[in-house]
Amino acid sequence: MHHMSGTQWIKKRRSHRTYRSDVPAEDVIRDILDCGRLAPTARNVQPWLLGAVTDEAVRRDIARLAEYGRFIADAPVCFAVFVRADEKYFMEDGCAATMNIIMAATVHGLGTCWVAGHKKDYGEEVRRLLGVPKGYTLISLIAAGYSDDRPSPKKKPLEEVTFRDRCGS
Repeated sequence: MHHMSGTQWIKKRRSHRTYRSDVPAEDVIRDILDCGRLAPTARNVQPWLLGAVTDEAVRRDIARLAEYGRFIADAPVCFAVFVRADEKYFMEDGCAATMNIIMAATVHGLGTCWVAGHKKDYGEEVRRLLGVPKGYTLISLIAAGYSDDRPSPKKKPLEEVTFRDRCGS
């Protein structure tokens, strides 16, 4: 792990779509999943199933299904966040788990890219492909791997997207 403070990890995160072929160690993958598991969840329901797919053939199948996630085929691991759709705050819970997974991966030196799952027509196909029980819905796919690229898309300045007390004052 690299030597950085907590918020530096958050500020460093960018979306990576190219990866080296080396697969993260099993304890790294397990730690990332553990961080997903510990995400905040409404009423502590924890309505999720969190997966890590390293099998290349399965990743290729996911990549074929996800129109904006073709690069999943080349990511050594793809995390998948499923939640029980009958829970009132399933979307918020699933997104919280997704961000925990992304930030944990960043701390472990991995590049990631969040690929949408919710409301996508492939969500149900991915659920079946991964053997996830009925009643769970796909919230996100997170491609992850060690990356040599250094993406730095321009972010809007703080003043443009924040306010104090009341907007416009």
